[in-house]
Amino acid sequence: MELWLIGTILKPKGLKGELKVQPVTDFPDRFLSRTKYFAGRQPETVVPVNVKSATLSQGFAWLFFEGVDSREKAQEMAGMHLYIEEKECAPRPQNRAWLHELEGMRVKGRDGVEVGVLTAILPMPAHEVYEVRTGNGTVLIPAIDEFIDEISLEGGYMVVPRFDEFL
Repeated sequence: MELWLIGTILKPKGLKGELKVQPVTDFPDRFLSRTKYFAGRQPETVVPVNVKSATLSQGFAWLFFEGVDSREKAQEMAGMHLYIEEKECAPRPQNRAWLHELEGMRVKGRDGVEVGVLTAILPMPAHEVYEVRTGNGTVLIPAIDEFIDEISLEGGYMVVPRFDEFL
């Protein structure tokens, strides 16, 4: 079973087990209709959890899970990730990529020479940032059109023509 990251549990709210979740999706409204997730700190350690109720507010999902009925039980889940099975994902919109499709992608400079590997996508207030591992360390590149010339899912690479500016 292949699991896809859909959100991160941030913290409990109140005394009855409600959880604040940071969505990691272009479709946060689907939190309102899903009844089951897989929760864990790593995909290999997940356990199924059933949703009692869900709401969306201020960019966050607020969830109650069956069996999580106190602040203490909710606190134990803080920091866990929520996953869904691949078959439950919405179809990928045209000219878009899923985050897991980008991670591990080769990064090429202006001349087409490989300069590193994309190791993580970091959420930031203004936009996401690509973390690229090079032979000399790690470089952070804003995930905006100004810096990214091309992304080829089929070829497994992206072109960052101004890569030298980040060294």
